[in-house]
Amino acid sequence: MLNSNLLRKLDMQDLMVFVAVYDQSSVTDVSETLFVSQSTVSYSLKKLRTSFEDELFINTRAGMRPTSKATTMYGHVQKILESINLCHAGNQAFDPTRKAVTFNVCAPEYFEQLILPRLLKNFDRADLPVNVNVHKLEADIPADDLREGRLDLVICFGPNFHRAHKDFKSQMLLEDDLVCVFDKRSAPQEAAFSLQAFVERRHVFPTPWTSATNMIDGWLARQAHKRQVIARANSYGAALKMISGTDFIVTLPRRVQKLLASTSAYGCCEAPQGLPGFTLEMQWNETSEQDSANTWFREQVVKVCADQGLV
Repeated sequence: MLNSNLLRKLDMQDLMVFVAVYDQSSVTDVSETLFVSQSTVSYSLKKLRTSFEDELFINTRAGMRPTSKATTMYGHVQKILESINLCHAGNQAFDPTRKAVTFNVCAPEYFEQLILPRLLKNFDRADLPVNVNVHKLEADIPADDLREGRLDLVICFGPNFHRAHKDFKSQMLLEDDLVCVFDKRSAPQEAAFSLQAFVERRHVFPTPWTSATNMIDGWLARQAHKRQVIARANSYGAALKMISGTDFIVTLPRRVQKLLASTSAYGCCEAPQGLPGFTLEMQWNETSEQDSANTWFREQVVKVCADQGLV
């Protein structure tokens, strides 16, 4: 915030006039240097004097002599103008057309199903030499790999599924909830599973990321219930095949259900009331803020989510 409302009336040209008058000591020379009229220079000086409540420059035979306050201000005003120039310049933009680049991402299958296909299509459509290597997400975020540059980005679930790291930046990409999917021939009578009906069914559990715990069983434990998991699958697609022709159910993210569970073969209904949803988040090393390629890639991920209406 500004110490005085008078300072709000100043603009960049006024600060440029201040530095130029200090350097050149001549209103005439300043007007020629800045390509403005002498009256414009005089008007800026008037605003500066009013705003800083000081004469700033005294007109002498030897030229415009700075006051003590102007001398104190000079270095600070120079830094303000330098900072403005840096804001305008920004980091050198990443140009994905210049050379092939590979991004290493640690992510769950959810990312591979919903976001990565569209991301790759966008790169292909623009004829960009961009490769993406996906490493499977484990129970803990691979913090050392992210810090040391072996990974460019981590896509993970939230909130609070993984240990937080203060030196990482994060951004939520989307929110989703869970639905129950079953073979169409074994549809429940109700539009939504009650908690009791849910635990009485046999379940196939997809493990799109490696972890000893999951949000469903954790929630059931808090309700003093437990479900019967008769099989674990490595992917959403495999889990769906396992429930075909049976009365088994699989609990999937709603967006994955809409993408993979065809309505001709599968039905779905709401999960028991109270089963929590989740978020998808991306995390990156704080030092990657200065990496224009990393920044560009994150922007492409966000753009895909926005274009598909996921956010």
